[in-house]
Amino acid sequence: MPTYLYKNIETGEVYELTQSMRDDAYTTHPETGAAIKRILARPGIAFKGSGFYVNDSRKSEGGGESKSKGGE
Repeated sequence: MPTYLYKNIETGEVYELTQSMRDDAYTTHPETGAAIKRILARPGIAFKGSGFYVNDSRKSEGGGESKSKGGE
């Protein structure tokens, strides 16, 4: 099950709560009963740079060929 971030409206404390994607968002903390709201979080992975190209996996300088030819 996915983990979502919730913020306590009064104190600003942030919680990680696990719940099904099919469930509605919590409005109160399940244990304390405090008023909370779901907040968005950055994704856990970020791709940076100009992209991936064929020359990113060049043959080694030693003169030998790579083991996989990639359908050549």
